[in-house]
Formats: sequence, C-alpha cells, structure tokens
Amino acid sequence: MNISERTAACILLLLVLSSPRLAQAVSYPLLEEQREEKAAKGISEKGEAACLFQSGTADVRKAINIGDVLTVFREGPNQNLKEVGKVRVLSYVGDDYLKGEVVEGEIMAGDIAKKGNAASLVISARERCK
Repeated sequence: MNISERTAACILLLLVLSSPRLAQAVSYPLLEEQREEKAAKGISEKGEAACLFQSGTADVRKAINIGDVLTVFREGPNQNLKEVGKVRVLSYVGDDYLKGEVVEGEIMAGDIAKKGNAASLVISARERCK
C-alpha cells in the first residue's frame, strides 16, 4: 500500500465511524422483558387485550357497539385530556364491562375511552373481561 491508498483508507474509515446515520439505522425488536415490565405497570399496546368498565345503562349500549373504535385519553396535570390510543370493542362482558383490543397507541388503567358522549374507564383487572 502506498501513502495515497493508506490516506484514502483512513479517511474512509473515519467517515464510516463518525456517521451517526449508520448507528440510527439499526433497530431491535421489543424484548420480552420490556413487554413484561409494561404489563406489570398496566400498560397495554397494539394487539393486546383491554378491559373497560362502563355504566351498563341503555344509552351506553346504544352508543357503543361491538366493532366500534373508541378513542382513549389520559388526563394530564391540568385536567386536560390527551389522546393516547384507540381500542376496538370486541364484546360486552356482563352488564358493566367491555372487552377490547388496543389498535393504536399505549393505554393503561385509569385512561378514559370515549365515543361521542359515552365514556368507559380502562381498568387493569383483565380477568373481569375473560
């Protein structure tokens, strides 16, 4: 190798090592540990089951139907609601619960799922919706 070839090789090596784009191009799938940690915190993600508590009144049953997609909100520090996800209603469970599936975002216990004027509370007790 002559001096110009060595110089070119060093410059090329420096460019490759200093490029931040290459480091950002690699992504890894969510590890099972991370899924378990989120589940322990009561966080549900896309494709996971969700259980919602609702009043069981006739007006709620008229407003929320199986297959409907409800927008899920989380209350912020100033009592403002921020959209955090969406849930598809899969079935009614008894008079007071809805079984759903998260179709977008991340939801957790205490969030509010709404369709029009009807609202349901996301709860963490998934066994109630089995």
